[in-house]
Amino acid sequence: MSQNPIIYPSIDTPDIDHALHFAKIAEKTKQGLKLGLEFFNSNGPQGVAKIRGACPDLSFFLDLKYHDIPNTVRAALREASKLDVDYINVHASGGIEMMKYALEGAQDGAQKAGVRVPKVLGVTILTSLDEEDMELIGFYGSTDELVMRLARLTDEAGLSGIVCSAMEIEMIRRNMRKDFTLMVPGIRPAGSDIGDQKRIMTPKQALDAGADHLVIGRPITGAEDPEKMIEDILQDCA
Repeated sequence: MSQNPIIYPSIDTPDIDHALHFAKIAEKTKQGLKLGLEFFNSNGPQGVAKIRGACPDLSFFLDLKYHDIPNTVRAALREASKLDVDYINVHASGGIEMMKYALEGAQDGAQKAGVRVPKVLGVTILTSLDEEDMELIGFYGSTDELVMRLARLTDEAGLSGIVCSAMEIEMIRRNMRKDFTLMVPGIRPAGSDIGDQKRIMTPKQALDAGADHLVIGRPITGAEDPEKMIEDILQDCA
């Protein structure tokens, strides 16, 4: 895998050939690849394995956001971790026991398959939600308070880091250990359409604030020249 990919292009498509096209671009530019629910529900574990076989040096983030009872999540992570991915995630709001079981499942599955153990990340608050949305579903308190509470719970559970909005990066960096991984979606290069994201930032702003990895979807996948778009973003960040 790439030693330190900055960008994980978000590939949410049922078309495995389309996903393979972007996987090869990501591998060529030494970046990562995020495969989400649409791809996984269409192609399953076999689809992930096919892309892994075609791109052996590519860093994978399997973005399935597991959230269920602890035993179910442990069993799910045990199977998903056999796919030789680098990152996988669960909803931190599933609770500390669920996250601990998720980690156990990831370790068990990877060891049985003879592959490296993926880093398990906790999803804090989806970047499509703002405080009004969270009040409607019963999450009271500021976004910062909620994210910080979930970040600490994730760390207590032994997970490697979190998926969070760019707006919370600086706060988390001030309050968490230095090697706490921050995978940051909702990233939009300057001038890009924000789509359904509500808490966003440019790539350079996010990296300057302390993000480790950036998840970028439509600005790359919808670009006329995706490879050039990735290189332009990296150049701007440099």
